[in-house]
Amino acid sequence: MEQFERARLDSYFARIADTFAPTERPSSFLITHLLPERPSFVRAVGTGTKLRAVLPKPKSIDPTARREIEKTTQCDTLSRELFEDVDAAVDYVESRAAGEAVVLCDVGGYFAPVLDALCDRFSGRILGVVEDTENGHKRYAERDKLPCPVVSVARSPLKDPEDFLVGQSVVFSTEALMRSRGDILHGRPALVIGFGKLGSSIARLLHAKGVQVTVHDVDPVRRTQALSQGFTVARDRDAALHGAGLVLCATGAVSLRGEDFSSLRNGAYVATVTSSEDELDLAALPDVYQRTPNGEHVTRYQTTGHYFYLLNGGNAVNFLHGASVGPFIFLVQAEILAGVRMLTRDDLGHGMHEVVADDRATIAATWLNYYNR
Repeated sequence: MEQFERARLDSYFARIADTFAPTERPSSFLITHLLPERPSFVRAVGTGTKLRAVLPKPKSIDPTARREIEKTTQCDTLSRELFEDVDAAVDYVESRAAGEAVVLCDVGGYFAPVLDALCDRFSGRILGVVEDTENGHKRYAERDKLPCPVVSVARSPLKDPEDFLVGQSVVFSTEALMRSRGDILHGRPALVIGFGKLGSSIARLLHAKGVQVTVHDVDPVRRTQALSQGFTVARDRDAALHGAGLVLCATGAVSLRGEDFSSLRNGAYVATVTSSEDELDLAALPDVYQRTPNGEHVTRYQTTGHYFYLLNGGNAVNFLHGASVGPFIFLVQAEILAGVRMLTRDDLGHGMHEVVADDRATIAATWLNYYNR
């Protein structure tokens, strides 16, 4: 990023942070993809809150960005295990913010398994959670009862540009890895599992590139949407897996279980848009499969008479090439700051909430002033 671009970004977030400054400044924990442009957003979170720790997503850490953040803010190691063990999670939050009012900024529902314990046992007070992703939204929404408010930006209209462009970057990275092995997209039927905002973006770009695309989704409404847009909709999932030369998983849940991998056709490529533990049940893959590196970021899985290729170890393939979606990501990050302010007002009931339309309009107008030039 050029110096003048970084200055503009810092100015944008300074304006956003001022607009959505909470009356009472809470403490916060921030889970985030620590990409090259992310320090500006982290600083904005630190302006509106007392940022007690940044927990970078482990598969998307830019070393330069981390060094910059560590000059002013504690960076801790993030893992699912940390927030699946109740005692460990409570002890961790106590070690950083004992007795304080805390907002949890989440990407992927990490806090969901221990949220009840944090609300019950933490010496301070959990004001609530701001969740960024569809995967995380589902983790919180599927709970029978939430112990605090959760503000989700996952389904915000301000996230639509990001989701569309992430889908495009997934296709770009998938094709780049295939080409590194001498393979191409054309002539290789694709199966897209999941037809949400990311999956539909992936399917449209593949189609525009001349790829034959089949879609599978457990939601019948999304299946009708895919059919109306001209895609083949799989009636038999196993048959669709067997016929696909490329499988792209975009559900935010488990797309392929252990027994599904044997249905893949020989030489098929598998790629995902989220982390491997969310999208693929690789642990249940039969032990007869041998894993062999087959080029950079490509793993060949082989047993007698069957083989397939897994891209980037099953983790989000687009992060191999920066996962850049341009300045549109700053819309969603601004909405996260608006969500933090909502939680500090202390007038939300326990349950799922969205940022109000007026705040979204303010964010969009501010963003246009900086980036529609």
